[in-house]
Amino acid sequence: MVVFISLGATAQQITIHGTVFNMYKTRPLDGVSVLCSCGSGTTTDSNGNYMIRVSETDSLRFSYLGRATQMFPVSIMNSTTGFDIALHVKPTELAEVRVAPKNYRMDSLQNRKDYEKIFNYQKPGLSLSDGPNGAGLDLDQLINVFRFKRNRRLAAFQSRLLEDEQDKFIDHRFTRYTVKKITGLSGDSLEDFMFHYRPSVQFTKFASDYNFYYYIKQSYLDYLRQLRMKPPMKKEDSKPTVH
Repeated sequence: MVVFISLGATAQQITIHGTVFNMYKTRPLDGVSVLCSCGSGTTTDSNGNYMIRVSETDSLRFSYLGRATQMFPVSIMNSTTGFDIALHVKPTELAEVRVAPKNYRMDSLQNRKDYEKIFNYQKPGLSLSDGPNGAGLDLDQLINVFRFKRNRRLAAFQSRLLEDEQDKFIDHRFTRYTVKKITGLSGDSLEDFMFHYRPSVQFTKFASDYNFYYYIKQSYLDYLRQLRMKPPMKKEDSKPTVH
């Protein structure tokens, strides 16, 4: 007997945007996690703004400082005017977060907690399950296998989260303060050096402090050699062209 499983049409995709404020609506909140029931997510920018692509049947919740709101159905949100929300965060908590030094490990743990489903996501496959009529296929697994767009979206979002976590780990060790202290560079030269000599995540993870600082010193010497090798600009090259 052949069984046909009908997968419903994909719900219409819409873009929801808005601003997240503190409880008194006196300031926007940056770094708030905006999580969708479909598994995707985003964070608010420095102005508290967010934008996320979801389906009309999805729901959103907002998470900040380890506290999450209830789920808000997308169906009650207006995609034109936006969906703003005020979170119950006390001003004292905000000030404490801003002045405290960043803790990469705590930030990473919180990030993984907010996106636990994404970090633990695995590509769906088929397996046999025991039932009243003997072993058979799990219909939920079978449906997930054919949800190509959703699976690709979750895998892509998982990859972006992992890359973002790796970038933040490098930023945690390869800081402007450390590089400036070792090399004495500043301004555009400092930015240029950090861009061209940014270490890999593997080296950053396993290098001792001594080896890490030695790498910066040696990279600085190479940076100076590269500067000396650059040909000087000719006077005629610096003159504007007259048409």
